[in-house]
Amino acid sequence: MRLLIVGMLEGHISTAGQIAISRGAKVSQVDSIEAGLHALRGGQGADLVMIDIKLSVAKFMRSMKDERINTPVVACGVSNDPDAAVAAIKAGAKEYIPLPPNPEMIAAVLQAVSEEQTSVIFKDPVMAGTLKLANQIAPSDASVLITGESGTGKEVLARYIHTKSKRGSEKFVSVNCAAIPDNLLESELFGHEKGAFTGAVARRVGKFEEADGGTLLLDEISEMDIRLQAKLLRAIQEREIDRVGGTQPVKIDIRVIATSNRDLERHVNEEKFREDLYFRLNVFNLQLPALRARPADVRVLAEHFGDKYAEANGLPSRPISEAAMKRLEGHHWRGNVRELENTMHRAVLLAAGDEIDGDAIMLTGEAQAEDTAPAPAASSLPPLGGATASAAAPPPMMSNPAPETGAEDASAMVGRTVADVERQLIINTLEHCLGNRTHAATILGISIRTLRNKLKAYSEAGLQVPPAGESERALV
Repeated sequence: MRLLIVGMLEGHISTAGQIAISRGAKVSQVDSIEAGLHALRGGQGADLVMIDIKLSVAKFMRSMKDERINTPVVACGVSNDPDAAVAAIKAGAKEYIPLPPNPEMIAAVLQAVSEEQTSVIFKDPVMAGTLKLANQIAPSDASVLITGESGTGKEVLARYIHTKSKRGSEKFVSVNCAAIPDNLLESELFGHEKGAFTGAVARRVGKFEEADGGTLLLDEISEMDIRLQAKLLRAIQEREIDRVGGTQPVKIDIRVIATSNRDLERHVNEEKFREDLYFRLNVFNLQLPALRARPADVRVLAEHFGDKYAEANGLPSRPISEAAMKRLEGHHWRGNVRELENTMHRAVLLAAGDEIDGDAIMLTGEAQAEDTAPAPAASSLPPLGGATASAAAPPPMMSNPAPETGAEDASAMVGRTVADVERQLIINTLEHCLGNRTHAATILGISIRTLRNKLKAYSEAGLQVPPAGESERALV
């Protein structure tokens, strides 16, 4: 675990660092946001950033997003400054740690980050076979290609292999090839020199150099432009890279793991992926099974996510009723583990009483499976099905009861447009959440930005939109 401390932490840097070091972390510290960004972009890297709330956390998070740096951030500050703590969380920090630092809390945060990145939760024999093979190949330096459907946990498995390898104490660096535009991906991978192109105001170390000594994950490798694949092949074969605008090659020592949710052999046959690169990456192939092919894992994963999101939302951990579990175990899980995780996140917020019952489980596409009525065409929201948001109990963190909106019968949707049904679901869910945009977006399974854009469009069209909840009015 590499921890980067940004700021002075009210003079508690030494204590916080010593606590982290005693828990096995490698700690470095800088005084300013600019220095923190320089450390992250310069190849020093970090698995976790701890930032002083006296600095502009929002500016730091925006800069990280602009530069596609995905390291998790926790904020720290004196415990009598709740407004700054709330602002830091809203800006994107994962956690707030009051100062002076508590050893148990810092240890818990470090452990949570580590477990979230590397824990493989399973019970099914099918998954056990995959993990057995992963354990066998982990100690080597050979390239690994992990294939499987979206949402099966390919990056988690890649991190697991890294921790079990001889490079486990070194850096693990991930780059999502599908999320970065083609014209930026070369610089992201290989770095660039100052002035190499417009906007290159400083030298930046690429992901290959950042991962030197450790493991580089090329996530969704199939989405990489074929013109860049030749340079990637050379980097893997020769173990050296050329920065954009550079004049001297840079030696690197890395292990490469790649993932893909596509059939790479078909991509090769269609001349969308280089055959020589495919064979270079595919020394070992791990096929990660879909969740529906490992049914015994649904229960243990559901319980794990239920506990995780109860803790994240400050709610008591509650068992899942057998009726609810039967619904989960009988679902097709087209979105795999990611879909199950989102389902349990919503269920934790919707559940009332001493357990998570069937009414709190909102399953994508359930209405179609039960043949209750024709479902609306695809839209930006999950299809209606099971317990709709407007009919479920209010999230337990809300002190006032939700207004009775009344869920519409599925047959009432026939003859209505998708946009009309979507709008009604959004408004009903927002009323149910007493105007809280964040909780409504979570229940609906969309981003807060998407929700706000839709609400803005409704308001501009003259429709009445529920006002924001008290805690969000400053943000809307």
